[in-house]
Amino acid sequence: MSAERSYGGVPLTQRREDRRARLLAAGVELFTSTGYQQTKITDLCAAAGMSNRGFYQEFDTKEALLLELYVRTNQLAFDHVSQTLTTLETSDPAGRIDVLIDVYLAAVTSDPRLARLNYVEAVGVSPAVEALHVEWVGRWSELIEGEADRAAEAGFAPRRDFRLTAIMIVGAITGLLREWQNHAARYPTTEIAAEAKALILASITRRV
Repeated sequence: MSAERSYGGVPLTQRREDRRARLLAAGVELFTSTGYQQTKITDLCAAAGMSNRGFYQEFDTKEALLLELYVRTNQLAFDHVSQTLTTLETSDPAGRIDVLIDVYLAAVTSDPRLARLNYVEAVGVSPAVEALHVEWVGRWSELIEGEADRAAEAGFAPRRDFRLTAIMIVGAITGLLREWQNHAARYPTTEIAAEAKALILASITRRV
C-alpha cells in the first residue's frame, strides 16, 4: 500500500480537514455578521485564508457550506439530547422535560451565532435548505412524540396521537429561539426555557 500523499510534510487528508474547518468557521462568522445573502465566496476565502480554488475543492456552492453548518448545528443539539436520554433515570415526565429542555437550550445557545445561523439566516434561503428544515422538524418531532407517549403510559397525559402536537412544539420553540437571538439582552435563556417547558407540559397534558 502506497504512503499517503503529503504537502510540506502535512498529509493531504489533514490539509483538507484543516481547509474545510477554516471554511466552516468563516461561514459561521460571516453568515451571522455580514449575513448569508450578503456574503460572497471571495469573503469566505479571505476569512479562511485561502484561494477560491481551495473553496471549490471542498464545496460546490456557498449554499452547500450553509447546509453543512445547518446540519452540524442541529446534530450537535440532537446528540446532546439523545445522549441525555440514555442516562436519564427519572421517570417523572415533568422532570424529564425540565432536563431535556435545559440540555437542548444549552447546546443551541452556547454560541449565539449558531442560533442566528439556524433560526434567522437559513430561513427561506432555498428549497434545499427548506427540505433540510422539514427533515429536522421530523426528527425533533419524533423525539418529542416519544416523550409524550411515555408520559401517556405513565398516566401523566391522555393517550392520543401526539404527532401534530410535537410539530407545533418544534415550531413554537423555534420561534422562541428566533426571538431570543434577536433580543438576547432582553430575554435570558432561563425565560426561554421556562416558556418552552410550560408549553410542552400544557400541550401534552391537554384533554382532547
